[in-house]
Amino acid sequence: MNTETDWRIAELLRPSLTHLGVELVDVRWSGRGHGAVLRVIIDRAGGVTLDDCERVSNAASAVLDAADPIPSAYRLEVSSPGAERPLRSVEDWRNALGRRVNVRLRSGDGERVLEGTLLSLSIQPAEVAGSAELEMRERHKRRTETISLDDLIAARIAVDI
Repeated sequence: MNTETDWRIAELLRPSLTHLGVELVDVRWSGRGHGAVLRVIIDRAGGVTLDDCERVSNAASAVLDAADPIPSAYRLEVSSPGAERPLRSVEDWRNALGRRVNVRLRSGDGERVLEGTLLSLSIQPAEVAGSAELEMRERHKRRTETISLDDLIAARIAVDI
């Protein structure tokens, strides 16, 4: 699927999912032909239950059947983003304040990975641009580092094991 189709599917599903009290996190495609899978990733305050996934699956199936935005056969899967939820939107970043995050940044010709507690944000209102301050622990020392979100490749919640 192309990005425009993904966007259209997300826009078709979002009102029904909001009505069900869940947030649409992402729409992902994998496979081709009869093995194609449309994954709808949802979240809600307090976490996603199996009942939430079932309700969303039923609602999404009805919406997608009525609108028919996908010309080929596919299998629909509904799931939560998991414990290591990606940080994509401004709201995701705000919700991550005070939590451990893992960020992958462009650095010269390569990249670097940092992991630490998200202490503060300076974000533009409409997009993920600006800076963030992370506190990292190295052995028994703590240090803070300000990163530019313009250099961001990917970011996610980090889970301590």
